[in-house]
Amino acid sequence: MRFMSIENLHILFVDDDEDLALGYVRWFEMNGHRVTHTLSGQDGVGECQKHDFDIAILDWNMPGLSGLELVQRMRDVNPDTEVIVLTAEGSIDNAVESMRRGVFDFLSKPFPMSELERRCYAAMERRNLRRENTQLREVIDRAQPPAPKMLGESRPMQKIHRLIDRVAPTDKPVLIEGESGTGKELVAKAIHLGSPRGHRPIVTVNCAALPEKLVESELFGHEMGAFTGATSAKPGLFEVADGSTLFIDEVGELPLALQPKLLRVLEDGTMRRVGSERERRVDVRIVAATNRHLETEVAEGRFREDLFYRINVLAIDLPPLRKRGDDVGLLIDQFLGDQHELDEDARAALLAYSWPGNVRQLINTIERAKILSDDVILLDDLPSQFESASGGISSEDDVPQGSLISLQREHIKEVLEQENGNKSAAARVLGVERRKLYRMMKQHGLET
Repeated sequence: MRFMSIENLHILFVDDDEDLALGYVRWFEMNGHRVTHTLSGQDGVGECQKHDFDIAILDWNMPGLSGLELVQRMRDVNPDTEVIVLTAEGSIDNAVESMRRGVFDFLSKPFPMSELERRCYAAMERRNLRRENTQLREVIDRAQPPAPKMLGESRPMQKIHRLIDRVAPTDKPVLIEGESGTGKELVAKAIHLGSPRGHRPIVTVNCAALPEKLVESELFGHEMGAFTGATSAKPGLFEVADGSTLFIDEVGELPLALQPKLLRVLEDGTMRRVGSERERRVDVRIVAATNRHLETEVAEGRFREDLFYRINVLAIDLPPLRKRGDDVGLLIDQFLGDQHELDEDARAALLAYSWPGNVRQLINTIERAKILSDDVILLDDLPSQFESASGGISSEDDVPQGSLISLQREHIKEVLEQENGNKSAAARVLGVERRKLYRMMKQHGLET
């Protein structure tokens, strides 16, 4: 049987029985394959160093290198070459050990040539599939945007960076605490990417975003007919995250009745789908986050104490933005980008603000201002609560004579008078958009 969808093969044949080997070699060459033959394992390894073979067919019992040694050397030199072992003295132990080393097939001599060719094509299919998977992972990795970085050089953030570096390589549960908007999900992703599981996608669930009745099904899955509407079986996120990391956001919102199921997964790695008696074993690292004070939740009976201690093996407490000092200015510049500038008064207002919504609020504020402004963001482009933070300019009496603001006001006033109040003409003289001139006039109390 020929697999014409696969191209002809480049085969290495290693066997010290020259007469037997030449028979195989001639048969393969007659069928259009390229074959290289060596009489020793050492020479076979040498050929592997010079050529990229699709398939290597090896005799298990030859002088010099043992079968296992030869297989290992071949795999070290070229792990993409598929290996088929031929032996006159087959044993189950040898077959099992060779398969463990990555051998595709272990066959006893004499073996029909046409069947050996069929096995070679099957090995080649596995090689191509493995190569396609590698290429697909590479394409996915390149297509994905780089993971957002945790910005911050303040002392509190330096401490957070050190903690992430320490806890990431372990396999222990992590609890991230902090106010809303402080970047708990970013920390979870940084921990995952720094772990041995980082090559797999992280799986995320937000307990606060799900109706209580759906949380169990979402986390643990369900069987067909487990409840009304369960028309088919569905794996839960623990199964989806098997071998990777599950980030449970707002874990403090997890219903009390489900907390024992989460505790069991943490203790022994077993779980059951809703409506199933079958236990499933999963290998999942848990990273949890909350903006609640879980010790208080435990004391008031809303969160299990044993679960709290299980997820609190490694804890990271994120500081609010108001306690991060100069990081506010760093974040402002980062989110501002290259297309916009920030007026001095607007910057002063942003720096003076307390940011109850933390980094998320800062991002939203900057994005809003970029939409409303031209190329320069003014105080007027910010929400009204920032005017009080800026100590804005309400009248000429508020501005010291000779200051930069005073000189700017006088210059605008002179240009307006020179152009007889024509704002379009005044904007052209000042080199700004008319919309921006209106804002400058309002800022300096010159609307009239």
